[in-house]
Order: sequence, then structure tokens, then C-alpha cells
Amino acid sequence: MHKSEARQLIEQAYQAWDAEEWLRAAELFEQVLVHFPDEEPSAEWWYDAALAHKFLRNWQKAYELGREAAARAPRGEGEPAFWNLGIAATIQREWATARDAWAGFGIELPDGEGEIDARLGNACVRLDTGGQQEVVWIERLCPTRGRVVNVPVTGGRRYGEIVVHDGVPNGERIVDSTTYPVFDELLLFEASEIPTLEVTVSAGERTDLEALLVLFAEHGYGAEPASSVRMLCACCSEGTHQQERSAEAGAQSVSLAAPPEEARRLLELWAGEALIGRSWSGLQPVG
Repeated sequence: MHKSEARQLIEQAYQAWDAEEWLRAAELFEQVLVHFPDEEPSAEWWYDAALAHKFLRNWQKAYELGREAAARAPRGEGEPAFWNLGIAATIQREWATARDAWAGFGIELPDGEGEIDARLGNACVRLDTGGQQEVVWIERLCPTRGRVVNVPVTGGRRYGEIVVHDGVPNGERIVDSTTYPVFDELLLFEASEIPTLEVTVSAGERTDLEALLVLFAEHGYGAEPASSVRMLCACCSEGTHQQERSAEAGAQSVSLAAPPEEARRLLELWAGEALIGRSWSGLQPVG
């Protein structure tokens, strides 16, 4: 292939890119890279080809091309080639490459091998299932992966599942004057076997209901008032302030994430801790 032909193909690749024809763009980049893998602009072509496959959710190709892009990027300077490789390597469960990619980006993780479990704090992720969208909190396990710590209301989603999210925020959540970025889900990485239940509880005081939520959390399960305010995506994308879920007194529906027998045990324990004001009924599965 002559360089003049390569220039024409690259021009066509970017025309396809502008039209969001990701597969055609990637194929054109790859045609050129077979012949010119290490020209001065080739690092950009490798990156764009890998990114196009990321948009297509072709994670094997995003991983393969992403390794080439990262190999031509400077380390420790926040180069996005390393971040995209970290995502693709995580999805492919190529943990050694993922660890090296995060280091190449400039992120320090605890030493270790295999699957990353760094516990990097909390973040917000927009779940997307069949057009249904919902923002939930996750406990971050690595820069792109986290465990859901809300009880989702979106059909088929569960407390405790692990999701992979994108690296660029798309919206924000404001809680107590603190702004948290919201990331888009890329895929469900690991499903949860913890079922979602619903129960009606009666609490004499707000602290009674709060005690129920804490009790379930202490046992590794989820509990949230079903009537409390949840931030939906239309508001989220505009940065609109929404309240966190609150625990109010009185009779109300509560969403639970726990095996039924364990949920009954904890509900009985909670109700028995007070002489008056606490009761429950109508425990049933959701979905």
C-alpha cells in the first residue's frame, strides 16, 4: 500500500467516523495499520480503531486494538488509551493487562494479582435495561467496576450485582451540597442471586425505620423505603438536585434485597427489639 492510498483511506475513515459508522471507520483504520503500524500518526489511528469497537461493544477487538494504542502512548500522563484498555481488559477479565493499564493511566491500586478489589469508595451509575433507566449507588471495586448497593426498581436488576461503567461522566447527582458524577453502565459484569422483595412495615418513629435499614445493611443485604424519592435520569442528566431516599415514620412499603427466610428472620428481629410501634406484613417477591 502506498502512502497516498493510506491517506485516502484515513480520510474515508474519518468521514465514516463523523457519520458514526463505527464498523466502517474501524475497518478502514485497520486496513492502513496493517501496512503502517508505527508511522507518526499511527498511535491516534490505533486509538480511534479501538474506540470505534468500544462504541460497537466489540470488547475483544477493543481489547486487541487497545493494547496496540496503549503501547504507543506515554505512561503516567492520563492518556485515554490506557483508560479504554482498562475497560476492555476488565470486561475480558484480563486482570494483568487491566492492572497495567490503570498504572499506565496514572492510577495507583493496591498490589496484587488477579481480579481487582480495591474498594475505591462510592459512585453513581445509570443502569440501562431495555430502555428503562435508573441511577443507583455502587461501591467501586476498580476504576470501571462496582457493586450495586441500592435495591433497584428497574425490572430484572438486583442489589449486589456488579456492573462495568464508562469513564466519562454523563450527568451529576447532588446530595447535601456535594456533587457526584453519574456514569453510564456499559454492561452487567456479574449478576446477583439476591432476590428483591417488598414488605409493608409500620414504624412508630423515624428512627425505627432507620434501624430496619441499618439491620439489613449490617447483614450484607439491602432495604430501602419504596416511597422515597429516587433520582431519575431525565433530572440527572440536567444536574437537577434530587433528595436521597429518606426513612419516615408510619406504615409504608419497603423494598428488600435478601433471601425470603433471611428477610423474615431480620424483620422479626427488628420488630421484637421494640415494645410498640414496629410491625410488618405482606412480604412478597417482586417481579
